[in-house]
Amino acid sequence: MKLNKELRIAISGKSGCGNTTVSGLLAKTLGVTLINYTFRQLAAEKGMTLAQVIEAAKNDDSYDKYVDKHQVELALAEPCVLGSRLAIWMLKEADLKVYLLASDDTRAKRVFNREGGDLQQIKDFTAMRDREDTGRYKEFYGIDNNDYVFCDLIIDVNEKTPEEIVGLIIEELKKRGYVEE
Repeated sequence: MKLNKELRIAISGKSGCGNTTVSGLLAKTLGVTLINYTFRQLAAEKGMTLAQVIEAAKNDDSYDKYVDKHQVELALAEPCVLGSRLAIWMLKEADLKVYLLASDDTRAKRVFNREGGDLQQIKDFTAMRDREDTGRYKEFYGIDNNDYVFCDLIIDVNEKTPEEIVGLIIEELKKRGYVEE
């Protein structure tokens, strides 16, 4: 795959939509860096659990602001695929903004398949996390993460494999003249 410019692609979607998998596969296909810096990475760096970081972020906006600022800094440094919940809003310079859309059931099942556990607890945790994330994004940035109609490409991923999703993104990049075989 030949890139016709230094591409920066932003991919967003809620937990369990396949964002991390698709972003990684697309970055590998294009031969660019994957940037997927999220609360999970921050938690690992700080020696905390994801739930602890989420709880701390409720009362300390520095967690969100650091993650969001750091991922954009990383993305601006080189051609990349930036995959995060806020990538499409935060990386204004993105050449292509993609939103991955999945039902709540699909998302919960994917998290269950990836991490195991109790499916109902995963659904409850995911719903709580969605509510809290939406509230924080509105408060900190004025972003409504349920409004993604401005994206260049919205993909319903409920019945698609990661490879099919990447294929759709590659086709869009070809249409725009950003890549060629």
